[in-house]
Amino acid sequence: MAFFSPLMSRKNAVVEKYQLEGNDAPGRNFVRIVSITRTPTGYTAKIQYESVSAETASHPTTGQAIQALARKLQELGFSRLRTRLNFRGTRYLAEKEPWVDYPDPVSPSKS
Repeated sequence: MAFFSPLMSRKNAVVEKYQLEGNDAPGRNFVRIVSITRTPTGYTAKIQYESVSAETASHPTTGQAIQALARKLQELGFSRLRTRLNFRGTRYLAEKEPWVDYPDPVSPSKS
């Protein structure tokens, strides 16, 4: 069954919120909320963590926006990232959605 929220069709409205967990660049554990906003051309993902503010360009799907945000954070030294959808529109999903892991990029080995 598909879920429809009036917020999904409103541009510049937060349509989903994800819980993001991982390690920051110094290696400390952190948990933050990622907001997914509907734009005229798709979706953007945004997070604020201490002095780091990261936002993606617009992507066709919410999943692609989250993946782009994870890559951006990994480029800044974040690791062991994973997300879970917690809100769709105003509906709280009671932490029942599965976790999605974003494997750390493999760094080239020095020979």
